[in-house]
Amino acid sequence: MPDPIFSDLYRDTDDLVWAPTEQVRRRGRQRTRRTQIAAGLATVVAVGVVASGVALARPDVAPPPVPPATVEPTTPTPTPTPSSTPSAEPSASGAATPSRTTGRPAGSTGGGSTSRAPSRTIPAAAMLQLADLPSGFTIDTEGVEGDWSLESVTLFCRNESPTLADGQIATRSVTFDSPTDWLTQRVTRHSGTSATTVMKNLRKFVTGCEMEQPDDSLSIMAESLGGDDGVLVGSDIGGKPGRWLFVRQGDLVAQLRLDSQTTPTEARRLARAVANRLCAGTDTC
Repeated sequence: MPDPIFSDLYRDTDDLVWAPTEQVRRRGRQRTRRTQIAAGLATVVAVGVVASGVALARPDVAPPPVPPATVEPTTPTPTPTPSSTPSAEPSASGAATPSRTTGRPAGSTGGGSTSRAPSRTIPAAAMLQLADLPSGFTIDTEGVEGDWSLESVTLFCRNESPTLADGQIATRSVTFDSPTDWLTQRVTRHSGTSATTVMKNLRKFVTGCEMEQPDDSLSIMAESLGGDDGVLVGSDIGGKPGRWLFVRQGDLVAQLRLDSQTTPTEARRLARAVANRLCAGTDTC
């Protein structure tokens, strides 16, 4: 009696159609080649990984050269003709639109003249001249040694003082000498509305200074002396008096060290001369 296993196998394969012998052999050869190719690729990948690890571990080994990139030729952009450049024309709202040729608004939206571009320098004409001072003064080309400005008084204040250099973008100084005294002027230019902030900080500085010594003092002696704003500051530190005059005109602020006995009336006359000179450096006059 046949074995049940062979009986079942015979029954399951009785209706099968077997491929020709040559076809079976060809499929076998193809499978063998595919196996050999897969094994070869695995070997290449393994070698590449090992080589990369060695290159990373050894900085002295240079990486393989990178092939040059292919640059596609570009078509040059045509240059616009003068007739194609748009001009500044009023918009529907009535405001002037920026000109593409200058990058600045064609019209001014604020006060003041726009005929001259804003300057970051201070011209010599904006400084005091010998004609503005009493006879006997000469220009001191060497200047003054040490810090003569009001900011030096912060050394005698226990609390922190606000800055007088807010938005400062330019500075210029001049010193005058006489047989009995000397006068120094420093003019600073400030961005935006920072010059107004400086004058506010000046008042906070003077009124808020808490003196280290109870006998020392710092006070505002007079205001509205000339220009857009003018302040005379007086001090008495260590028994020695001091005077500083501040004048603002537009974005310029002038600080002057005066004779220690200067009165508010004398400071007013000088402040007007200072303000007139400052007009040479700002368009707000």
